[in-house]
Amino acid sequence: MKKIDELNGMGPKTKELFQKLNIDTIEDLITYYPKRYNVIKRTDMTSITDGDKVMIDGIIDCQPTMLTISKNLKKIIFRVTTNRSIYNVCAFNQIYLVKELKPGTPITIIGKYDKKRNTINLSEVRKGLLPKKVTIEPIYKGTEDLNRKTIAKFIDLAFTNNISITDNIPNIYIEKYKFNEKIKCIYQIHHPSDIVSYRKALQRLKYEEFYLYLSSIQQLKQKRTEEENALKKVFDRKKVDKLIKSLPFPLTEDQIKTVNEIEEDMKNKIRMNRLVQGDVGSGKTIVAFIASYMNYLAGYQTALMVPTEILATQHYQNAKELLENFGMNLALLTSNITKAKKEKIYKQIENKEIDFIIGTQSLIQEKVKYASLGLIITDEQHRFGVHQREELKNKGVFPDVLSMSATPIPRTYALTIYGDMDVSSIKTKPKGRKEVITYLKKEKEITDVLTLMKKEIDNRHQIYVIVPQVEGNDTNDLNNIDTLKEKMNLALGKIAKIGVVHGKLIPEEKQKVMESFEKGILDILISTTVIEVGVNVPNASTIVIFQANYFGLSTLHQLRGRVGRGDIQSYCILIAKEEQERLKMLETCTDGFKISEYDFKTRGEGDLFGSRQSGDANFKLANIKRDFELLVRVKQDVENYINIKKIE
Repeated sequence: MKKIDELNGMGPKTKELFQKLNIDTIEDLITYYPKRYNVIKRTDMTSITDGDKVMIDGIIDCQPTMLTISKNLKKIIFRVTTNRSIYNVCAFNQIYLVKELKPGTPITIIGKYDKKRNTINLSEVRKGLLPKKVTIEPIYKGTEDLNRKTIAKFIDLAFTNNISITDNIPNIYIEKYKFNEKIKCIYQIHHPSDIVSYRKALQRLKYEEFYLYLSSIQQLKQKRTEEENALKKVFDRKKVDKLIKSLPFPLTEDQIKTVNEIEEDMKNKIRMNRLVQGDVGSGKTIVAFIASYMNYLAGYQTALMVPTEILATQHYQNAKELLENFGMNLALLTSNITKAKKEKIYKQIENKEIDFIIGTQSLIQEKVKYASLGLIITDEQHRFGVHQREELKNKGVFPDVLSMSATPIPRTYALTIYGDMDVSSIKTKPKGRKEVITYLKKEKEITDVLTLMKKEIDNRHQIYVIVPQVEGNDTNDLNNIDTLKEKMNLALGKIAKIGVVHGKLIPEEKQKVMESFEKGILDILISTTVIEVGVNVPNASTIVIFQANYFGLSTLHQLRGRVGRGDIQSYCILIAKEEQERLKMLETCTDGFKISEYDFKTRGEGDLFGSRQSGDANFKLANIKRDFELLVRVKQDVENYINIKKIE
């Protein structure tokens, strides 16, 4: 595929900016899909009311003039003639319009109508008349240095080239579903001609994404069953039972069942590839620690890879407390560790002086050479790309693989999504934990929320406050962290210390804030969903989630799992503008599997030309939850095609 610098006007600096978006080839560029769409409709001015947003076509009938109102405020005024009437147009601080707009120029005006003054307060102007009554305009996610208009310009330019693009759908299915040519479908996503054509193109491209994904899963499954050199492990189960008896709590039935399934996998000649899924707090981690002990008894090393340094440190401390008493040597490997200490750990791993290595992506660095890696554990495995997981897998010789996920998925779905894995589900929670009480509140009931927060702070408990995003968003008008911190300071600043953490902080700053919260120095932690995983603060009794309607139920349930981790009564408060039926479910249901199933069944396609939800990690357009029926159909097609090929 051609490189993007072959496009006219693409200089070295622009190329570099595109590469920051992982766009290197023409194919990368044309599959950088719009984030959302603007639907622009002509306005019927006969039925317009005061204050409505309007869009009209017209001809400029006088030279725009500029009035200086104050030092920083300048007003531009001109008139536009349509085939029915004449309208005054007013714009503020858009001085360039004086030179650009000449009498007799056809333009399209977008703005707010002031009926009393017969004036349109301009928000946008376009030279020339738009060709259609309804225009669907793609909006791309830009960066500080690369705006969305530049992205759109080069995408349009790419389509003027002779593009050769690989089609990954077998012909029998292209014919069966009457799919259009791939390149035409991609063009349709960038420039939808109408909703029907857009839907057809979208469905075809989603189908291909699922087909590639499920084909690779089938190949992995086939490869796994053909591996005859997997490490068949031998160890004494009585020693494992001794470790289990030493625990300060009894294992649940589901935990014991999962431990038995892992033991059976390890003693089998086929490489283990098992997913352990369960709610936050269901006890997956202790099962993983027991698996690492089995692996140690068989004479092999274990690597546990997690997405954050906070979670790695937490796991390391807990594992050390449990496993060092049973002869295991542990090491923590993250980017924060000094170079000298890292070099020492590298040597210890290579010399087999370390039995259990816990860390982040540092575990897959070239310098890390394992003496006998027999088990790989990934926590929140969906947060790692396939490439990262494969890199770790290649560090050993056919090591067993155990993945953990706190996003419970109904078994039917799990078997489709994780087709190359065996699935263990831990549904029962350890005894003695109090259920988290959940309240759904409207924004106007914020006083009730603040009263409950004050009560918890007075009881020396800590509170999480969750916001949908870091910066303000004009489109969705979401609460942002800075605004919320100001409000919290006004309401509770005199009795509480407040900290802020989000994904845009550098790791050192994030770590510092998180440690302050864990140690009890901070009373309130305002955060984005960065705290969804990796925080265990038993003294945190309350989580308040603003704009709860912007989150999926499974995400809200995961966030709720950040509290209720000690023996104190805990609360989750969901705040939304309006009461929603789906949110009310969380007031009565605490079963992550039921919530996930409901989430799968009820999440619709959404507003086609509104803000587009991003697909899952492996997809640009498809979404496993929203498009599950299509996923099931594609799975059947993949299996049928493999059978056809076998016969041939």
